[in-house]
Amino acid sequence: MTNKELVKIAMTELFVKRDLTAIDKYWGKEYIQHNPHIPNGHDDLKKIIQGLPATFQYQPGLVIEDGEFVMIHGRYVGWGEKPMLAMDVFRVKNGKLVEHWDVMQEEVTADKTANGNSMFPII
Repeated sequence: MTNKELVKIAMTELFVKRDLTAIDKYWGKEYIQHNPHIPNGHDDLKKIIQGLPATFQYQPGLVIEDGEFVMIHGRYVGWGEKPMLAMDVFRVKNGKLVEHWDVMQEEVTADKTANGNSMFPII
């Protein structure tokens, strides 16, 4: 399995299926988090998933791999008041997600953009 495939499977199992066992299966024990609102490790990640509303949805989009780094563009509905788009960046080592960075922004629908383009095409 490529790192790209691993990240897409891990994110789908955790955020779409909400399978908490995905954390132990795909995330490294020494998981380093660079989001300033989320501590390192597994415990708070599990709490975040458990605290998501029943209406929460995650849609994976474009996935790009460069060696041990994988970027996945995703759409999070129910994470905040408005749909959020994120570029999640993972470092993969020995088949596990060991480090994470992200950049999130509120989604603006195509009809409200200056260019008429969607911010999130589903690939």
